[in-house]
Amino acid sequence: MSRIETLDQLRTHYKPVSSRAAQKVLARLDRHCMSFIGLSPFVMLATSSAAGALDVTPRGDHPGFVGIEDDTTLLLPDRPGNNRLDSLSNILEHPGVGLIFLIPGVDETLRVNGTAEIRVDADLRARFAVGGKLPTSVLRITVREAYLHCAKAFMRSGLWNPDVQVERSVLPTLGEMLRDQIGLAEAESQEAMLARFKEAMY
Repeated sequence: MSRIETLDQLRTHYKPVSSRAAQKVLARLDRHCMSFIGLSPFVMLATSSAAGALDVTPRGDHPGFVGIEDDTTLLLPDRPGNNRLDSLSNILEHPGVGLIFLIPGVDETLRVNGTAEIRVDADLRARFAVGGKLPTSVLRITVREAYLHCAKAFMRSGLWNPDVQVERSVLPTLGEMLRDQIGLAEAESQEAMLARFKEAMY
């Protein structure tokens, strides 16, 4: 097995980057990026600690839940989760973030790279209240790069194709998997878990 160790070695195994792919990176959000974010109910947030520990977390809400303050600033409310705070802890150590926005049924994605800070301003949190419930904090993200990503990965995976969707029953419930992984005495039922989640959505 041959190991690639240098950029020159790597480049010999791939075709040159196309001019379109090289030129498509924007330094700010244009109208197409803003429209994409406004339609997106789901984003993946990637962070890294100062020591290089990595984390990718899903964030979702109603379409357009990520606020657009201006063409270089995004606002991402932090809704209730498991309180591990992996992403937020990483941002305190290393502010660099990467985001991938998805729109159901659309094979293209939007990638945004930049830096983030954690804000707890009362007025900022109030902007993202749902049913009177405030996010605990809001990420203020300064955009450094933004670009649309082609559809190949989604075409290959058929992610939005209902014919290839997997029945949930193929896997054990989350409660059963956690029981096996961490030695719980019993498994929470899927119904009980979903009911608990619905009570704490916001």
